[in-house]
Amino acid sequence: MDYVQLEHVDGVAVITLSDPDRRNIASLPMSAELNNLFDQIEADESIGAIVLTGAAPAFSAGADLEDLLAGGGRDGLMAVYEGFLRFANTPLPTVAAVNGAAVGAGMNFVLACDVVLAGESAKFDSRFLQIGIAPGGGHTWRLRNDTSLQTVKAMVLFSEVLSGKEAERVGLAWRCLPDDELLDQAISMAKKAAAAPRELVLRTKKTIVDTEFVRTSEESVEHEIDTQVWSMGEPEFVNLVSKLRDRISSK
Repeated sequence: MDYVQLEHVDGVAVITLSDPDRRNIASLPMSAELNNLFDQIEADESIGAIVLTGAAPAFSAGADLEDLLAGGGRDGLMAVYEGFLRFANTPLPTVAAVNGAAVGAGMNFVLACDVVLAGESAKFDSRFLQIGIAPGGGHTWRLRNDTSLQTVKAMVLFSEVLSGKEAERVGLAWRCLPDDELLDQAISMAKKAAAAPRELVLRTKKTIVDTEFVRTSEESVEHEIDTQVWSMGEPEFVNLVSKLRDRISSK
């Protein structure tokens, strides 16, 4: 059985978590398929961005509890995490189109993406404590980076469940959209990144991610300058400047 579906749309890889009978739970077979899929996607120069969504009626309802029980501690948990960690670690830009419930480990898929678009039917539910397990997979760290300390405490300790609109309000989602517009809007957004030179996008995403380590204004300039100098020597920028010069000289 295929637990993940892939579609190519104008330079965008659209990945659909596809185990709808079990509400797309994050299982070991799904993680294995995602690992293989990312190897293909990242090696494909025609792909410039990724969209992630779930097969209706959910986005992802969490981890397969049987896998957790049989996993054998740290190594077992890491095997479950491998799938969503490929989203967190990919150099390509990623957009999550959350089209239903994102629960527990399923919410980790959301937190691993660069930008989150929520459908009006979306629900964001940490739910680790309610099933008697501590959060894992970097859940609290990613959630705090995207929102605030109070939001993390409200969702994790006090079991607050957020709608798409509420997720937008606290910064967990970039925007909340009608369900019938969600995937098209996510693909449209991803196409903008995919339309830019691939290597430039990859280097720029790394620059953004690594701002975590920048502490001063001077460091911020140093942090960006080598990539900016490199980009100024690339054909896209050189050709643009040449066209601008020709336009000015022809007036």
